[in-house]
Amino acid sequence: MSGDTGGSGRDEERLDTGRIPRPRDAVDDGPSTGDGGTALTHQVLKSLLGAWALSACSAEETAAVEEHLTGCARCAEEALRLRDAVGLLHTDGSLDLDPMLRSRVLEGCLGRRPARIPVPSWAAPYDAETARLDALLRDFGDAEWHAPVRLKWFEDERQAHRRTTVAGVISHLTAVDGLVSAALGLDDPLGSGEKPPSPTGRTETYWSSAYHPPTRTVREPWREQSHTLVRTVSFAGRGVGELSVPYGGFALPLEDSLLERAFECWVHGGDIADAVDYPYEPPSAPHLHRMIDLAARLLPATLAGRRRAGLAGPARGLVTAGAPGRSLHLEVEGKGGGDWYIALDSPAAVGSPDHTVAQVALDGVEFCRLVAGHVPPVEAAAGQEGDREAISDVLFAAASLSRL
Repeated sequence: MSGDTGGSGRDEERLDTGRIPRPRDAVDDGPSTGDGGTALTHQVLKSLLGAWALSACSAEETAAVEEHLTGCARCAEEALRLRDAVGLLHTDGSLDLDPMLRSRVLEGCLGRRPARIPVPSWAAPYDAETARLDALLRDFGDAEWHAPVRLKWFEDERQAHRRTTVAGVISHLTAVDGLVSAALGLDDPLGSGEKPPSPTGRTETYWSSAYHPPTRTVREPWREQSHTLVRTVSFAGRGVGELSVPYGGFALPLEDSLLERAFECWVHGGDIADAVDYPYEPPSAPHLHRMIDLAARLLPATLAGRRRAGLAGPARGLVTAGAPGRSLHLEVEGKGGGDWYIALDSPAAVGSPDHTVAQVALDGVEFCRLVAGHVPPVEAAAGQEGDREAISDVLFAAASLSRL
C-alpha cells in the first residue's frame, strides 16, 4: 500500500523515535550479518541490547542489532524496555554536583548538632570533669539534692570538716569558678559590688545569699557557667592561658587555675558520689598526671610559706636563684604517676636528682587525696626513705594545699 501517505508517516515516526521496526511473527535465532559482513549470533546480539539502548554500539553493531530486531520479537520487546529505561536516566542533564551542595549539607548537620569547639589541651581536664559531674547529677531527685555531704580539708595542722548538701557543694563550685569567670571578664555569680577575694570567703558569701537556693535549681547556673568558661577559653586563642587569676593571697595563671578547678570538681564529685552511695572513678591518666604535676610545682612555694610561719624546718642548702639545693624525690606510682624532684630550701631553687636527701613513694590517687585534705599527712606515704624532717615537711605542705 505504497500510496497510503498517512500510514507511511506513522511508520517513519515510530522508526525515528525508537529505531525499532515492527518485528515479524517468526523468530530467527540464526546468525545476523552486519554491514561489514561479520555474522553475529543471537546470543551476542542479545548481549548488545543494553549498549545499543545507550547508543554505545559501533555503527556495524548498531546495524546488526537493528536488523536482528526486525526478526526477533523477544529481543524487540527487551529493546523497547531498555530504551524506555534509558529515557528515565536523563542523560542530557549535567552530572556535576551543585557547588552549593556542601554548604547546604553542612548547614543541615550543624543545625541538628553544633560543631564541637577545639578545646585547648590545658582546659581539657576541666571540660572532662565538669561533664562527668554533670552526668552524675542529671538524674538526681529531690532526696539526692538534699543528701548530706561532709567536706574535708586540712587547716591549722589538722583536718577540718564542714557539713552541707549536694546542692551546697554545687553552689561552692559555682562560687569559686566565679574567680575564673571574673578574670575573663564574664559575669560573676556573686553579682557586682565588693566580694571576698578568697575561695572560702566567696563560698560563705554565696551560701548566705539569695543566689544559693538549696535545691536542684543550682545545677543549671553551674552547668552554664562551666560551658561558658570552656567556650570562652577555646575562642580566646593563644596567650589566654597566661592570664592571672587571683585567689586572694596568691594568683595562678589561667592555665593552672582551670586545672585546679578540674581537680576540685573531681574531688567534690567524689564527695557527692559517696553521699549518695554511687561509684565515681578518678580522672583519666593524662589528666590525673597534670593534676599531680600542678601540686608538685606548687609545693616549693607552699613549703617556703610554711617555713616563714614556723611550721616547717629551716632551709639548709644553698638558696641562690637557679641553684639546685636539696631535693625530695616524689615517686608517684600507678595511674597518672611519674617522678618529681621537689626543691626543699627555696621556691627559686631547682629540684635535682643529684641533691636528693629523701624519697617518698605513694599511689597517684592517694597523693591527690592527700592534696585534697582527705588523708592525714602521717598516713599518706606508702614508702619513705631519707631525711625524716624533709619528708614530714613535704607531706604537710601537700595537705595544706587543700581548703574549703
